[in-house]
Order: sequence, then structure tokens, then C-alpha cells
Amino acid sequence: MQLTGSQIVIECLKEQGVDTVFGYPGGAILNVYDELYKHSSEITHILTSHEQGAAHAADGYARATGKVGVCFATSGPGATNLVTGIATAYMDSIPVVAITCNVGVALLGKDSFQEIDIAGVTMPITKHNYIVKDVKKLANTIRKAFVIAKSGRPGPVLIDIPKDVTADSAEYVKVEPGVLYPSHEVNEEEISNALKMIRNAKKPYIFVGGGAVLSGADKELYTFVKKMDAPVTDSLMGKGAFPGTDPLYTGMLGMHGTKTSNYGVSECDLLIVLGARFSDRVTGNAKKFAKNAKILQIDVDAAEMNKNVLITEGVVGDLKVVLGILNERLEQLSHPQWIEKIMDYKNRFPMSYHQEKLTGPYVVEEIYRQTEGNAVIVTEVGQHQMWAAQYYKFTQPRTFLTSGGLGTMGYGLGASLGAKMGMPDKTVVNIAGDGCFRMNMNEIATAVRHNIPVIQVVINNHVLGMVRQWQNLFYGQRYSSTVLNDAVDFVKLAEAMGAEGIRAKTCEEFKEAFARALNLGKPIVIDCQIDCDDKVWPMVAPGAAISEAFDEKDLQAQKK
Repeated sequence: MQLTGSQIVIECLKEQGVDTVFGYPGGAILNVYDELYKHSSEITHILTSHEQGAAHAADGYARATGKVGVCFATSGPGATNLVTGIATAYMDSIPVVAITCNVGVALLGKDSFQEIDIAGVTMPITKHNYIVKDVKKLANTIRKAFVIAKSGRPGPVLIDIPKDVTADSAEYVKVEPGVLYPSHEVNEEEISNALKMIRNAKKPYIFVGGGAVLSGADKELYTFVKKMDAPVTDSLMGKGAFPGTDPLYTGMLGMHGTKTSNYGVSECDLLIVLGARFSDRVTGNAKKFAKNAKILQIDVDAAEMNKNVLITEGVVGDLKVVLGILNERLEQLSHPQWIEKIMDYKNRFPMSYHQEKLTGPYVVEEIYRQTEGNAVIVTEVGQHQMWAAQYYKFTQPRTFLTSGGLGTMGYGLGASLGAKMGMPDKTVVNIAGDGCFRMNMNEIATAVRHNIPVIQVVINNHVLGMVRQWQNLFYGQRYSSTVLNDAVDFVKLAEAMGAEGIRAKTCEEFKEAFARALNLGKPIVIDCQIDCDDKVWPMVAPGAAISEAFDEKDLQAQKK
């Protein structure tokens, strides 16, 4: 049948099972929005306050559900406002399809009103992108975009459609999307080498990254860990792939990882890296990283092998598939002395914080207690992000959503809206610092407009906490542009946008506020007042090895 380009866009989204789109209309994309209006009973549209919020919401939807997130924007500034959100998804390998519309084909390249080469702008931060100048190619382009976004190592894809193409007509035939299965092609020699390394190891350590979440390999991972009888650490992106409550779990690795994990990885003789890319925040000084170990890396992306850290052996393939093969061939192993040593580290170096006042760690632990560990936790970027990763025990994948690679302040609120739309039966909590919350706090209005009952917790220390922590420790306490000593009242701001606002200055006040939030059924902002000099411990100084992690007690001992 003959359909217009805008009708083809909507029909193709329905083909792909898209039920929610996040976006903001404008002149160039009007035809698509007009068609979307006619299908509002099939596809829910969430009108965000800003296009960046739409991109983050699509990202959060994708992370929480495992499906492809979709966002819309118009030409020019509408499209460029998506860029930070697209880059965030790209750095963390999140499947998002961004659909923008542009000026008509005849006006392209002429500096027309609200024209921008968004395909050129986003080329470095998309897995692939398209500009569709022929309506006959539109349907297949959209279908290919979804396949590319979710296959192999996932990532964002952008489709730019000139306005006249959305009005032109072409023949449309519905196509049911095929089921994407992970490739089972794995090099037998690589598997054999991996098994040999695993069997020869006396002190193995397993390091889990975001690839374990993206591949859905949590069950295979659990079996592998138990067969290996090895301790487990993770990256920020790997949270929840292996249960944080398991005795073999030793906490996060890297700059703000536990001493147990940092010391253990530094002393192991085999580091098995599962779906992680050796971020500088994990490795510290890369030349000193795991220097006593052989390194076995398993990753779907061959480009990650030997990119940041030289490895001993690698297996290229989907992690779920590779772990399945290893589990079939691996006999039960035992490393009692090594496990005993690591457990001793856990006992000697527990995570701790000041109990006598309201702090970020207390807030996170109280959220964990009241949600019984079953919430979807979203964060912004900074101290609160690290506290959430350290003190909330994640036991399921896709329950910790955070900007790991790009470190995007302003990510969390939009992402929490997307997560709640994708997982409406889950409690969704966004934990922010006051600096991050300011970035995109306008999305509280979106939550109220669409009645999306997210819980917004602001860890309010009236400073840019993580930057201040560096200034305090490494820059002679010169607090350049990090003190937020203004009169912004987040409780009044929440109320002005139609949400509820509560201020908490004590542990008891927060406990009561969060209990109310859980039963409220509407958007709420809890403003938690904490000390401006609370810090994230442990910490690895820039340029140092992770084995040189220090905490508050170590710092005090040095001063004596």
C-alpha cells in the first residue's frame, strides 16, 4: 500500500514493537508528530522538557528493559540537543534509535533555517547513522537501524529524514522483524587457550563489566564463578550481573573500588575479564595494573583486545555464548587458600562511614533497606554515584543505570523517566548531587505532566562534591568555582513544578521522607542536606596503582 514517509516511520516503529517514544516536536518533524497523534493508543509519546532529557530517557528505557530506546527531535538545535544523550549511550554501548528530521532535500547544504548536518555531527558517537533522501529507502533504513543498534556490541543509531521525504509517498509492505540471536561462532583455539589458563591458575580473580549485563549472561556468569571458585569484582557498568550479596563478591574495582578488590586484583595470577574495557578509572596506572597476573579477556568486540591493557589471551564472542561453552567443559575447581586470603581482606577492610549524621552512604543504605534491594537505581555523576555503587547491593542486572563512560551530569532524571516507563511495576529512584540535579531538573515537570512517579533523591552538599574532593586532596584546598552557595530551594522548586518536595537534615527525617515517597504514587523530590566535605572512600590518586588505594584512616595516619 502507498504510505507517506511519516506513516512509514510509525508503521516501522510498530513493526519493531516500539511502545514508547521520547521527544520534542518542531517544524521539520511535524508530519511525523501528526501521524504519531493518530496512533497514540499504540505508541505512547513522552514530551520531555528538553531534547537532552528525551535522549537520556530513551537510554534509560533501553538499559532497564533490554529493548531499543527511541527518541525524536526536530532539525537544527532540536537535533544537536540530542548529542550529549547519544554520546552517553555510545560510550556505554546502549541500543538507541534517534530519529531527527531536517530541512527539505533541496535546502540541504544551504544554511537554511534550523538546518544542521546532524549525521556529520554524530558520526563519531553513533554505531551508524543515515540521512534518508529517498522515501523508497526509508522503511528498510529504519529496520536496519534497529538491527544495528541491538546486534553485536549494541549502540546508538541516528536516522535523519528531510521534511519533504516525510511527506512523499512510497509502497509499504509490513515486514516482521527476525529474532536476533547471538553469534555462536567462537574460535576453538581461543577456547582451548582459555581453559588451559583457567585450570593452571592458583589465584584467579574474575572482573565483570557491562558486557555481562548487555549480553544477558548473569546465569552463565553465576555458574562460571561457582565452578571457578574465584572471587568476583565488577566495574560501574557491571553492577548486578553477579549478586552483590554473594560471599565471593568483593565490591567494585578501581579508583573508588574496595581495598579488597584492588589488592586482590593486584596480587592474583590470573585476571579473567568478562565484558569490560579496562577504563582508566578501573586500571589506575595501566602499567602497574594486575602486574602479577596473566590476563584472559572475553569480549564481543575484538577492538577491545589490547586496546588499553596488554592481555595474555582473548576470546572474541558473545559473553553468554562463551561462558556457556566454558561451563560445559570446565570441571569443578577449588582455590581454598586464595579464597581465605581474599575473605581476610574483606574482614580487614570493610566499607565504613560516619554514623553520627546524615551522609550519602546512609541515604543509599536506607534506600536499600526500604526497597529490599528490588528498586531500579539511577544516578547522576559524582560522589553520590560512587556511594550508590558502593552501598546498594545489586543482585539483578539492569537495576543500576548510570553514565559510566561519558560521565554525564544531568543523565539520571531523564533516564529514570525512561526506566519507569519501561518497568512501570518497579520502584525507580534517581540519586543526584545538587550540581547534577540543576543540569536537567526541568524534567521534574515532565514526570508531573505524564504522572511518572519517580523518586528523586538529591544529595545536597551545596558544592560540586567530587571536584571539591579533588581540590581538597590534590589542589591545596583551592575551591575554584565549586561552591554552590546560592539560594536555590529544591523543595519549593519541586512544588512549583507540581511535584512534592521534602527536606531531610537528619537520618530519621530521611527515613520518614523515603517511606512516604514509596507510598506516594507521584513524583517527589527529597532534598538531603549533608556536609560539604564528606568524601568517597577508598580512593586511588591520579597516576597511582590501584594497589595504592587509601582511605580516611590512612590519610590521618600520614598526617601524624
